[in-house]
Parts: sequence; structure tokens; C-alpha cells
Amino acid sequence: MKSGGGMGEPAEKVVAYIDGFNLYFSMKNKGWRRYYWLDVHLLAKNLLKPNQTLVLTKYFTSRITTSDPNKFRRQNDYIEALSNIKNLKIYYGKYKIIETTCTKCGSKLKTPKEKMTDVNIATHLMKDAYQDIFDAALLISGDSDLVEPVKTISELFPKKRVIIAFPPGRVATDLKNVVRSSFIIGRRNISISQLDEHVMKEDGCILTRPNEWK
Repeated sequence: MKSGGGMGEPAEKVVAYIDGFNLYFSMKNKGWRRYYWLDVHLLAKNLLKPNQTLVLTKYFTSRITTSDPNKFRRQNDYIEALSNIKNLKIYYGKYKIIETTCTKCGSKLKTPKEKMTDVNIATHLMKDAYQDIFDAALLISGDSDLVEPVKTISELFPKKRVIIAFPPGRVATDLKNVVRSSFIIGRRNISISQLDEHVMKEDGCILTRPNEWK
């Protein structure tokens, strides 16, 4: 869908808030590795209605903790490519290794866990609503931890609305129930929202889609 104003009516200002890991694991669970080189700003644009205009995209992620240098390189190249996009800002949480004990065998398990993204998104939603940056917030996430901040936006700013775009396979019913508008992102919108195979940064450095993501 394209953005823009209607017949003499002012376009609805939209800011997109993207839960990076929620979206990533959605694609991973679907086996959509070929779509990891995703232009999230373009994706947000492609989700808009004709009477809407995208003024800013906020992408929330964390630097991974890994002993695999190839995984680190792929994420780093991807974030560098995104940082080259106009009207897109990147915000970081923390990526921690959480140690748990198996209740059956007693062995220690180390599980990677992303932290702070929900808090960061909630903070930016509230701040941006207060500063009147958007008429509508497009929230790309299926994290039910965002229920309370979304409800609060509706209560404190009744003229503003939050639209939930659920990543495939990530529908959260309790989150869906607190908004008037929600939908599931389709495969086509993801497939047509890819970065160029080669992205040139301002310093002339060229970033290329990883072979593992083809």
C-alpha cells in the first residue's frame, strides 16, 4: 500500500516501531532466511494505507552475544545497512546469556535472551505521543508485554491510535484485544521490502547481502 494524502485531506502521520528480534524470529520460524536482508523502513511504508504517510521508523534491537564470528558479522553488516536509511533510527537493548537449571536432569542450560526492547518501545511510544509526533503508531511486534503501554496511549491520547502489525506466527490475542486495528504481515510485503543486494554507505563502504541469507 502506498502512503500519501487523500482528496484534500491531510495525511495521517505515522511512526513505525519495530521489535527487531520479534520480527526476526518470526521469519526464522517460517524458514524465511532469504528475507533476513529486510528493509524495515520500506516494509513499514508498504503496510500503510493511501491516506497515511510515514514520518519515521524506529527499529529496536540488540547486539548479539555469540562465539560465532560469522553470526556477529552478518548482524553487524545488516545493522550498518539499515543505518544508511534516511528517516530510520536504531535503538539498542541488551542481549544476555541466561543460565537456567534443567528440572529433570539438573544440567545447566545457557539460553540467549534479549532484554529491554519492550521497555524501550513503551518509552518511545509515550514520549512521541506526548510530543505529538504521530497521529497513528504502527507497532510491528507480537510481544504481549506491550499491552499496558498500548492501553495507556489510548487512555491518555484518545485522538491517537496504535495499529498492530503482527509478524507471521506472532499474534498475541491480549495485544490484539486492546487496539481497534490489527493485522498480520503477509509474506509478500516482506518479500518486496528487501534491501538492495549491495548497499553503499556514505563513506563508500559497500555492504553485501550475506550468502547465508540468499
